[in-house]
Amino acid sequence: MSTIIEIKNISVHYGTTEALKDVSVVIEQGDFVGLAGPNGAGKTTLIKALLGLLPISKGEIMLFGKSREGFDDWGAIGYLPQKISTINMLFPATVDEVVMTGLLSQKKWPKKITNNDHERVNKTLQELGIDDLKKRMLSELSGGQQQKVLLARAIVSEPKILIFDEPSTALDPESRESFFQLVQKLNKQNGITVILITHDTGYIGQYANKLLYIDKTLIYFGNFSEFCTSEKMSSYFGNYEQHHICHQHSQL
Repeated sequence: MSTIIEIKNISVHYGTTEALKDVSVVIEQGDFVGLAGPNGAGKTTLIKALLGLLPISKGEIMLFGKSREGFDDWGAIGYLPQKISTINMLFPATVDEVVMTGLLSQKKWPKKITNNDHERVNKTLQELGIDDLKKRMLSELSGGQQQKVLLARAIVSEPKILIFDEPSTALDPESRESFFQLVQKLNKQNGITVILITHDTGYIGQYANKLLYIDKTLIYFGNFSEFCTSEKMSSYFGNYEQHHICHQHSQL
């Protein structure tokens, strides 16, 4: 396995407030990482720092062997933020038009749509099983369908990394399971590395192979199996919470 993300002792401040302190993580190609922690723990802050959306006050971030500051292949990273501010769900656009914007954002001026672009959009919709929605208006779709369309938009550029910020918050249980199964398929069959922020530490254990738990600093990073046998984590979380997380993971 090759290292594609290396976070070295980073700290992040909002003014005088320290949001993250001395966090170090190495993520390898093909990992599916569940990023968890309490509210205000710095989960979204860590992702924004990784994506260059926030400055770091200390440390270094390496992406595909390059420093974050010198990295320019952002098409290799697909990101679904918690609040999809770039898409108005009521905007009069069809599904294929929304997914096409995932390719347009990677193009240099002039931004022209080619036959190959249409083929990639069609292939992505078929891969996610939503090609029958192609000409439907985004505003007509259910929450679960809209989330799959946004996933298609994120993967149409064939990224090597997918990052999600609590993607299932607004989904019903059936839609949530369907969505996670899709993400797991992309991880296992396509080899896409996944980082998924979640508040449900137990549920993510059914899909992720690694747990990254932070609370302004690094609490745990490693395999779920090692977490489940760690006396240090049992002491930190308490036996009940550790058992809850591990029981879900043991259902794999």
